[in-house]
This record gives sequence, structure tokens and C-alpha cells, in this order.
Amino acid sequence: MLPIARFLEFTQRNQLFQKQEKVLLAVSGGRDSVLMAHFFNEAKLNFGIAHCNFGLRGKESDDDETFVRELASAFNVPFITVRFATAAFAEENRISIQMAARELRYNWFEEMRIQYGYQYIAVAHHQSDATETILLNLVRGTGISGLHGIRPKRVNIIRPLLFLSSEEIKEHVSSNNIQFREDSSNSSVKYARNKIRLNVIPHLRELNPGLDETFASNSRRFEDIEEFLNMHADSLRRTLFETGEQGETYIPIDKLKALTPLKLLLFELFKPYNFEEPVLDDLVQAWDGQSGKKFESPTHTLLLDRQQLILKSNERPETHEILIEEHENAIQWKHLYFKSRYETTHGLTISARHEIAFFDADLLQFPLKLRLWKKGDFFYPFGMKGKKKVSDLFTSLKLSLFSKENVPVLENGNGDILWIVGFRTDDRYKITPPTNRVFILENLNTHEQQGHVYRETIPRKRL
Repeated sequence: MLPIARFLEFTQRNQLFQKQEKVLLAVSGGRDSVLMAHFFNEAKLNFGIAHCNFGLRGKESDDDETFVRELASAFNVPFITVRFATAAFAEENRISIQMAARELRYNWFEEMRIQYGYQYIAVAHHQSDATETILLNLVRGTGISGLHGIRPKRVNIIRPLLFLSSEEIKEHVSSNNIQFREDSSNSSVKYARNKIRLNVIPHLRELNPGLDETFASNSRRFEDIEEFLNMHADSLRRTLFETGEQGETYIPIDKLKALTPLKLLLFELFKPYNFEEPVLDDLVQAWDGQSGKKFESPTHTLLLDRQQLILKSNERPETHEILIEEHENAIQWKHLYFKSRYETTHGLTISARHEIAFFDADLLQFPLKLRLWKKGDFFYPFGMKGKKKVSDLFTSLKLSLFSKENVPVLENGNGDILWIVGFRTDDRYKITPPTNRVFILENLNTHEQQGHVYRETIPRKRL
């Protein structure tokens, strides 16, 4: 007989599912998944069976599908199956056959779970699989997060056989005369997991016959350590990381230097942004004197900007531009909001705030254009006679590379730049004594821009 009480105790202790909930079993036809199906059947649980035919072993794959179909029929439970062109998918996406099969099956399982109203997908990982996973992760260098092995439950995926070792599974299958399909690829050592299973673990069992139980105990300890470390890293991020208006993050270098142990905490702080240890090691070597240097991960960039780091996503900024019509008074450009209005010069007070710009309305040619600045842009800064490159203005203001990327400019209909938004206006379109009408554009976002305060002074005149 199967140890049903032990099975149910494990599922209840780990809160895998409620008895009335529907569970979709991923059954390949192999020993482990077939035993899992027998557990669910004998426990009289609400389940169905799903099978993936990866088409990698010809008739053998088709026979596996037939076997699982007949098993579902014998249990009188729903059965769904799919056939994948796994090799073609792997080649097209330039990934291994194993990775392709994993991605295909889990995506399909989730689709079927939703389509047929199942609460969970059950897979047949056991204690020995968890041991293999930890050893693989140690070899690959995944850090503490890879040392807790396989969890019994993760979102909609449950693993109800993690209370059994591979030897126990073999004993239960044999003693209960349970039929299953043997996958010939399990004996091949061309796969990394099979090398661990066939060539490494047998020697470790000679040193420790209770290897799986030892790894399971250590795994629980590592999971506790990881949880503690994650909590500490989250607390440090809240203290050290300051988010800017455009999604960039500012981090003071002197505070990072004070962390102990530095290498461990630095790795954990930047782990969500996919930075690898060698990149962070280079950062530590450079942060005392190489301002302007960038450090890349697949998803983010760190910029060394004098006494701080600036963290930003690698998503390319939009080449976004909008037209502003003559009587349009509410404008949105990306994350910024503007309002415009016309006034006369009589009694007009010119604000020195950089979020508001004043122009001689009769010199404007509509529609105006609001766009990102680009290389080669130039203007005539207010109060100066000569022209200046926008990039040179940014350099004089000591803007970081990231800050420069998202600065908009207001362009006249004739192509002249009227305003480097938040910084300087163009001298050619300033208000002068002959000015009758004033066009005013105000950035409603409240953040302060960098730059130098400047004032325009005009005599009042009666119209």
C-alpha cells in the first residue's frame, strides 16, 4: 500500500492545496509522475492529467503518450495532451533542448490550468531531485538563492512528492506493482543533471547514506538565511536608493563603502537588477576616481557620477515628440504636464523659476514642437549674443549622462529652439519693450531642475 497518510500530511503541512481544489498533474509516463498520479487517485482527490509529447524519441515518445492516456482512462479523470516541435523551437530561440522543453511545457501547463479551471499544477520532483538541483547550483555559482533547492510550492506550481527520496519511490512503485515508462534519455550523461545523478551522487552516498535528508535539512537553513538576507537588503535599498522623477535611482557611494561585508551586500543590493559579481568587483575598483564610467547588466546600467551611482533601466527612451497648437492650453509630454496661456505685458511679473518660460507671442510660428534634445541642437542663451550647443550647456551645468537623456526642448515652427525645458530660454524670443502679447508655458511638475537662476527685466508699458 502507498503511504497515503504521509502524503496528505506533507501536502497539508506545506499548504499545497485544499482537498476540494482541482489539481492538474504533469505526467510524463515515468516512474515519479506515475506514482504521483497513483497517490492522487488513492487519496480520492480532484485531479486531471496533462502530458507533453516533445517528439524527441520518435515512437518511444508516442508510446509514452498512449500509456499516459490509458492511465487517465483507468483513473477516469480528464486527460489533455500536446505535441511540440521541440528541436525546432530550441534552434529558433538558440537554447538547449532541455531549456526549450522546460519553457514549452510550463507555458502550456499554465494555459491549460487557466482554460480548464485548475487551481494548481503538480510536478513530480522528489528529495533526490532537490539534492541534484543544489549540487548543480553550487557548480554554476547561483549564490545563496540556489542553495534552498526546490520549494514545495511556488505560486501555482506544487511538488507533492518532495517528502520521498528516489529510493523510496522505487520501493513504492515496485511493492505496489505500478507500471511506468522508462525514458531512455535518463541514462545519457550528455545532460548536466544526469552527470550529477549518475556520476557524482553515488560517491556522495558512500560518504553519507542519508544524503537527501542532510541536503533537505541544510536547504531549510539556507532558505532561512536567504530570507534574512533579503529582508536586510530590502531595508538597505529603502535607505540608500532614492528614485528620481524619471525613474532613475541615485545611490551615495560613501554609504555603499561603509557596508560590511561589502561584497556580499553589494551583490544582494544589485541582484534584482541582474548585475554579476565580476561587474560589481570592477565597480568597487573604479568608484574612487573614474567618474562617468558605466557598468552594464542585461537589463540595467550603473553610471559612476562623482560621489554617487545612478541606476537606470536599459529600455531605450522614446523618440517622442508632440505638436502644440496655438490655442492649446493643456499639454502632456511623456511624464511632464504643461499649461500655456497668453497675457499682455501690462502688470506682468516675470518669474525666475525655471519651470516657466515667457516668449514674445508675435515671434512664434505654430505649431510648436516639444521633443527630446538631440546631438547638434543649439540655441542663443538668454542674455548672450552668441549661440551655444545644448550639449555644452549640459556640460557646464554638470548634468549626468542619464539626466541629459530625457531633457525636452521646445522648438519654434521655423526650427529654432525656444527653451531647454527647465534650464534656459532663447534670447531671440525674449520679451522686449515693443512686445504686446506674451506666450507663457509652464511645466506643472514640481521637481526642481538644475541650473543657474536668471531673471528677465522689462519696462512696463501701457497698451
